[in-house]
Amino acid sequence: MAHDDHSSAPRPETLISNLTGYVDTRIDLIRLELQQRTNGLFVSVAHGIFLAFFGLMFFLFLNLYAALALNDVFDSHSLGFAAVAGFYLLLLVLVLVGIDKKAFQGLADKTLKDTIYKSNKH
Repeated sequence: MAHDDHSSAPRPETLISNLTGYVDTRIDLIRLELQQRTNGLFVSVAHGIFLAFFGLMFFLFLNLYAALALNDVFDSHSLGFAAVAGFYLLLLVLVLVGIDKKAFQGLADKTLKDTIYKSNKH
């Protein structure tokens, strides 16, 4: 009885079928991962938009409250609003001419450290 070496070797059809199944599985896995990342991105963006909107509403009404309170202090109908506007004008001038961009660069360096390129130098 002769031993046939070719009987234990995989058939080309089987190899092609296995390779096709592997490629299909990898494509499905990539699609699933992309869908999960897209869902996560959508949730993050929606959450950020809601936070920004409600933060802006809080900030605006807080400024309106401050302006109306200053109106009472100044016994005027408009000086409180002028004071709040003047405060923001002062901040604008300070940012435009007084504050160096290096302060913002330092903040960015601290905030975004190791977010994109994660180093193991801890």
